Amino acid sequence: MNESPKPESNKRLIVSVAVAATAGVLLLVTIVLPAEYGVDPLGVGGLLGLNAMNAEPTRTIEITDIIGGNEELIAVEIPDFGEPVPLPNPAIHQDETTPPQTRTLTISIGPEQETEIKTVLGEGKMILYSWEVDRGDIYSDFHGHSPELGTDFWVRYEEHQEGAGNDGSLVAPFEGEHGWYWLNYNEYPVEVTLTVNGYFQDIIDYGIF
Repeated sequence: MNESPKPESNKRLIVSVAVAATAGVLLLVTIVLPAEYGVDPLGVGGLLGLNAMNAEPTRTIEITDIIGGNEELIAVEIPDFGEPVPLPNPAIHQDETTPPQTRTLTISIGPEQETEIKTVLGEGKMILYSWEVDRGDIYSDFHGHSPELGTDFWVRYEEHQEGAGNDGSLVAPFEGEHGWYWLNYNEYPVEVTLTVNGYFQDIIDYGIF
């Protein structure tokens, strides 16, 4: 005849089950929930770095710092919903105290003659432009320079050995004069019509030479 279990053995069995259950709950709360579901009621998962295992991968976007001098694309982190993505240069948006100006000029250029028209722009100021010649093709050079830095300093934005017109925009990378040089290499005179819209201070006509 089998003997019934002793009371002492029953106590040890109950204690063992209780310890195992408690350990299981602690393991669930401190390890499994933070790592698998991002739930960290005790804060232990954050201390152990387990929350990152469940975190969504960081999203990034590449933005060009236009005003900063056309640097390479800069990777910026996309923040949580509702927060704006930080721009590499906050001057990309500017509030102006005056409305944009619009000017249209017509310049007559004789055979083998040249001329230069410049807009005066502050750093980061923008213009939209359009120019066209009434017939034939001419040479054009779109560039900028700063009188404060001397005549040796200048930058070229665009050059065409021949062309009948061009449309575009410019955000001035520095304060100074930014505009066009045209050469009429034809045997007949031409007329160039230039329209500029934007936040320029003035337009300088250097005349025919």
